[in-house]
Amino acid sequence: MGTIAERFDSALQRAGTPGLTGPELLPVRLMRACAETLPVDGAGLSVEDASGRRLPLGASSPDAATAERLQFMVGAGPCLAAHHSREPVFAMTADLRRRWLPFAELLLSRTPYRGVVALPLPLSLAGNLAIDLYFTDDAAVPRLPVFEAMATGGLITSALSEAAIWSDWEHAHGPEWLRTPAASRRAVVWEALGSLAVAHGTDSRGALDLLRAAAFSAGRPVDDVAADLLSGRISPTSLAPPEAPAT
Repeated sequence: MGTIAERFDSALQRAGTPGLTGPELLPVRLMRACAETLPVDGAGLSVEDASGRRLPLGASSPDAATAERLQFMVGAGPCLAAHHSREPVFAMTADLRRRWLPFAELLLSRTPYRGVVALPLPLSLAGNLAIDLYFTDDAAVPRLPVFEAMATGGLITSALSEAAIWSDWEHAHGPEWLRTPAASRRAVVWEALGSLAVAHGTDSRGALDLLRAAAFSAGRPVDDVAADLLSGRISPTSLAPPEAPAT
């Protein structure tokens, strides 16, 4: 079997397939290695910077990437909770429904996952890092070997730190692994908030709520709606504010 470090290193080497070898794709390789090393069905890595902006960095599979986008769409879920509390979050199906019902309904209907464990990683130069571990059988959540999961998280942090040390990058832009395809896709959201905030006379938080509501109503990722706003395919004024709850 080998040690956790040996198993992770072997999995990481296998993840470096053609098309996944660039420095900006390190988080994707790390998540594939994570999902292979641990008894999980998917894994995703994200970062939250000092201003609270969340960026997905990499996922082990399309389903894991979808799960992150769904959580971002509703603005609540295990990984967001782990980011804010800096404590691990374990959620079986019943926990997901009890604590984050809108996210749970989307996750259960659009992915094969039925349980999530979110683990905050040690603080990095990029912000607060966390990994989401996904399970198709929610009974597997309490069986997760926590020591191995935390050790794997430490290996992920070490790999990112080492890559930052041994590569050339500008402080204003951060390490190359912050510029993954998933992160670039999400960055469009933060770029679109300015015009949306001006059009509706609100702040960035209000603009993000508008964007999320529009994405939820259309059944589309927030990133895609933001891209349509920037391209002019959607007018900022066409996004209606969410209806207030009836009193």
